[in-house]
Formats: sequence, structure tokens, C-alpha cells
Amino acid sequence: MREPLPDDMFDELCPSSLNPIRFGDKWAALIIRCLEHGPRRFTELRVPLKRVTPKVLTQSLRSLERDGLVKRTVYAGTTPHVEYELTPLGRSMLKPMAVACAWAEEHWDELLDARESYDNVTQHDRDRTVIV
Repeated sequence: MREPLPDDMFDELCPSSLNPIRFGDKWAALIIRCLEHGPRRFTELRVPLKRVTPKVLTQSLRSLERDGLVKRTVYAGTTPHVEYELTPLGRSMLKPMAVACAWAEEHWDELLDARESYDNVTQHDRDRTVIV
């Protein structure tokens, strides 16, 4: 029996959400992290990825499968189920992702400050916009 994924693996204040280096869609890196230690069922992935709707999670998994990063295996026994796991190509993403996450963690405060500043200026500009 494998250890369950932690519910708070990706809380909203996780540095991975600030990582400006992205590939695939918004959730791809988080899915890859969930599969880092072996295959997982869809319901297992839903635990730490609770902010992702089932539809979007399915789309992201399909996209990762299409790109050759994730392998989908269907087990058709008495209790049929599907598992997702990283391919060797998907595993090759773990090292660059670790570097990107370390960078985001190191620059956490700067990233938050920049986003807050941008959002404040942008909101101020929207408030001042006059529609003619």
C-alpha cells in the first residue's frame, strides 16, 4: 500500500503557485509532482489538487499523456481502475522543476510584492477608466 498524498501538498501559499516558469497548462507541474513517487489513481490526485475541477484535471492529464510525460494504464479486473504514472520523459522534468521551485522559494517575497504592486496599479487604472 502506498502512502496517500497529503491534503495540503499544494496550499494556496505554496511557492509552486508563484513559479513563473511554466510548461503545459497551469496544473501540469503540480500533477507531475504528485506522480513523482509512483503511479496514482485519479481520486488520489484529487486530494492535493482539490482546487482543480475533475474536468480540468482530466484535460491536464490527457495533455500530459499526449506530450509523452504521463502514461495512463487501465486495469480491467474485478474492480477496474486507471492509474497515471510518469514516463521516463516525464521523470526528466523533475530536476528542472526542483530548480524552478527553489528559485521561486528564494524569490518568494519579491514575487508577491511585484504581483501586489501590479494588481494595485492595474486596479487603480481600471477605477479611473472613463468609458466614452
